Amino acid sequence: MTLTLYTNPKSRGRIVRWMLEECGAEYDVEVLEYGSTMHAESYRRINPMAKVPAIVHDDQIVTECAAICTYLADAFPDAGLAPPVDRRGAYYRWLFFAAGPLESAIVNQALGVTPSPEQQTFVGYGSLQRVLDAVEQALGDNPWIAGDRFSAADVYVGSQVAFGLQFKTIEARPVFSDYCDRLSSRDARRRANALDDQLVAAADGNDGGSGT
Repeated sequence: MTLTLYTNPKSRGRIVRWMLEECGAEYDVEVLEYGSTMHAESYRRINPMAKVPAIVHDDQIVTECAAICTYLADAFPDAGLAPPVDRRGAYYRWLFFAAGPLESAIVNQALGVTPSPEQQTFVGYGSLQRVLDAVEQALGDNPWIAGDRFSAADVYVGSQVAFGLQFKTIEARPVFSDYCDRLSSRDARRRANALDDQLVAAADGNDGGSGT
């Protein structure tokens, strides 16, 4: 069995690295660069979108962070990162809510795109305020996004919230800050961040040494 993560440490690949560490999986890493190796023909056979992350697990290719997190939770059931099948309603709901309304609303806000009241029905998520209110309510009712147990949904949703707070693209509400504090205490997240931070430092060091 082989498992390879295609990533860049300055990308959403950090989400998948965290998920892999939560799974306790053995995996190889291929670091790709923007504008060069991501566009190589060999990688475009894996992801025609020429973006990271992607994983190849034996003969299975999976792209898109939410899909990868969901796939890995099922591929490594002993890690306990997915609820029992008959208790997955909130789990699926919030994984795909974060991949759709939450990310769309945050990106549009960052780009200065604010739907008018008439457009809010068309865009689906309504407004960033409504999206954040929904996430806040879910986290106000439970310690984790899908209930009282940490799951793969927290890896994905938590990463979106943490990125939003880091880059100031979402409001720093107390519920969000408390949630990120709980996520930051997880050993797997610390390991994943340390590994990616090492790659960033190495790349920055190489840039500095070459004078570019």
